[in-house]
Amino acid sequence: MTDLVKVQATTAQELLQDIEISEEGQPHLVLDTAPEISILRLMEAACYGDAVKLLARGLPKREAVWWACLCTRDIETPETDENNRKALMAAENWVKKPSEERRLICKQMGEATKFKTPASWAATAASWCHGSMAGPDEPVVEAPEHLYAHAVAGSVSLAAVMHDPVNPEQPFERYLQQGLNLARGGNGKAG
Repeated sequence: MTDLVKVQATTAQELLQDIEISEEGQPHLVLDTAPEISILRLMEAACYGDAVKLLARGLPKREAVWWACLCTRDIETPETDENNRKALMAAENWVKKPSEERRLICKQMGEATKFKTPASWAATAASWCHGSMAGPDEPVVEAPEHLYAHAVAGSVSLAAVMHDPVNPEQPFERYLQQGLNLARGGNGKAG
């Protein structure tokens, strides 16, 4: 039994079809049980990047992008440049009311920030949740169903490392608790 009510997958195996887990993380997976078991085991083993990937793939798209936004907002400073502020705001706005117009703004901001920051990846994650990845005059190219989770995982992991480049364990733990709170139906701010 699991209390991750937002995670629709019944086993970790279902989520692993679209993500790769490190060699260090592999022994901690329990494929035929609820994803929560594997996520918690990965956290206990300090395989934080793997736990982030698994949780990002398990969360619904809006919750996953919101998680990326929360982690990105945590590392924002007065020195954060305008494009990254706009990218984060675009992703937050998309979460509040997903629309094609807002998705396109996220796509534009992800490109403007060159896919190098947590804000850039949060905006990119939103832009990969629906709609075409191609330009406006090109044939429609739908994003693969799981692609948003890769951008979310990149955003969350990058935020943790940027928060504390020497010892990212504490931010990883806190961010994973936020993600688990979202998976339990919370707002992600607890933990």
